[in-house]
Amino acid sequence: MTYEQLLAHMRAKLQHIAPDFEIEYKAKIAHEINQLKQERNAVILGHNYMEPALFHSVPDYTGDSLELSRRAAQTDADIIIFCGVEFMAETAKILNPNKTVLIPSQKAGCSLAASITAADVRQLKAQFPGVPVVTYINTYADVKAETDICCTSGNARAVVESLQADTIIFLPDEYLARNVAMETGKHIIFPTKNGKKADTTLDVQMIGWHGRCEVHEKFTVADIQAVRHDHPGTLILAHPECSPEVVAASDFSGSTTALIRFVEQTDASSYLLLTECAMGDNIMAANPEKEMLRLCSVRCPHMNQIRLEDTRNALRYTQYEVHVPEEIRVRALRSVERMLAIG
Repeated sequence: MTYEQLLAHMRAKLQHIAPDFEIEYKAKIAHEINQLKQERNAVILGHNYMEPALFHSVPDYTGDSLELSRRAAQTDADIIIFCGVEFMAETAKILNPNKTVLIPSQKAGCSLAASITAADVRQLKAQFPGVPVVTYINTYADVKAETDICCTSGNARAVVESLQADTIIFLPDEYLARNVAMETGKHIIFPTKNGKKADTTLDVQMIGWHGRCEVHEKFTVADIQAVRHDHPGTLILAHPECSPEVVAASDFSGSTTALIRFVEQTDASSYLLLTECAMGDNIMAANPEKEMLRLCSVRCPHMNQIRLEDTRNALRYTQYEVHVPEEIRVRALRSVERMLAIG
């Protein structure tokens, strides 16, 4: 694609989101990235939470954690640039130990992934011996290495049900665990982080953890009520990392991919997404005939570290390479591959 073609493409996608001078500036960087990508046999994976100028220009593949994990497992490129946060790039490295995996920013962490450690998981397994562990993909490699199977928000229920176990440990997202427990009819408890033994006098079917996404925990039922009052007819869509109360008050809940498909396949007067703000802009750019309420002010500070400039520099200088110790990688690979097998 020539620069002129790329500029025209980005103008068509971003004309209602960014001023033209910004689109021109971003298009020049995107064109340089695409040239570097060809020269270095690189593939770029872009998460749904990337800024629109990046999301609609340089990624070879876009999607949620599950889709990008699949793409990472299938690529024959020499270099993988993961436009997402650190745990996502780690997953790509787990699946591709002999490839160079780069993340555009060293600062792209995750509050949810940071909420639990491998030692925490080992402690829970000692407290509940023999209970299988399901770990959300939004975790670091050493935590994945301690688990039986990973999941994403899109396949969490299928993963839980695939185990056919009376009791499971589901880590680390508190709200996702509560939402899955409601979907599967399981009773859930939350042991304390200091190792104090949980009350197991009840029929314990799911054991959770008090981890939360710093973005999704900010949405409230009051937010939904205000939107319904001020914008009647708006469909409200919530990510399952939101609280069960918010999910229950919404019209639909699902993974980022499921939210995108819901917008594409329905026809409402307007939509509001209760998830990371950039995704609403990306959906609006891809579906200009759909009205997206731009009321969201919650931007993930970690996803926001990944910009076109950072992506170019990662490729130009081969910087911020992701490494996973082989002993951890091999053990984490089992839990990720089991997740991919379920789909």
